[in-house]
Amino acid sequence: MKIMVAIGDDEISRNALQEALSIAGAYGAKLCVVHAVAESDADEESGGNREKGAGLLERAKSNASNAITVETRLLDADGEYGLNGVSEAIANAVTEWGADLLVVGTKGRRGLERLVIGSVAGQLVNTVDTSILLVRLP
Repeated sequence: MKIMVAIGDDEISRNALQEALSIAGAYGAKLCVVHAVAESDADEESGGNREKGAGLLERAKSNASNAITVETRLLDADGEYGLNGVSEAIANAVTEWGADLLVVGTKGRRGLERLVIGSVAGQLVNTVDTSILLVRLP
């Protein structure tokens, strides 16, 4: 079994990572942790999104037990993906890696906020052909 988890630098993503680690450990599955970055959104003073993303993935990998095979991928959300770059980059990674399950955190936005802001999780539900586990804050 192959599980992919998409993470960001927030509490919801940490919960999604813990859920994916738990499932991977229980089923002896391979785990791929991904983080999508758009350099066009980088703050020059912050050191860039790629460096932050790489650090985030390294911390995520260090949370795994030695019994779990963990791979990490820093995804490029720029270029041809446009407005939906993050969700498209993750969807392509799911297909390319052959994931059986995608785990992703969701804030559970509703109504006007969801319409205006959108939702990466919602876009993934409508794009990815594999099973998706949506994780919310407890």
